[in-house]
Amino acid sequence: MTEKVEDLTVSYTEDGIETCKELDKVILSKGAWTTILFRYQDWDRTKEIYGPDKYTIRRYQKRAGEYRQQSKFNISSRAQAEGLIKALQGWIEEEPEA
Repeated sequence: MTEKVEDLTVSYTEDGIETCKELDKVILSKGAWTTILFRYQDWDRTKEIYGPDKYTIRRYQKRAGEYRQQSKFNISSRAQAEGLIKALQGWIEEEPEA
């Protein structure tokens, strides 16, 4: 585990191959509970290429000085990501500003 939010990653290497390659991340909240949106690609062993972009939202809790993943939500496709964006934009536009 890691002590700094900036060091949290979804990158993963197995047998010398980066099977999950992090492309970008946005830290949505910091503190004892941290939320990060990651953009990544998985390695396709049969085709020997990286697949399409994927997205995941991860929640981490800091305990004993280290961040530990508590939950995650994987956005499985571009269409699902676009649906999520559309829904959030609609809700935000409906809300009066505080």
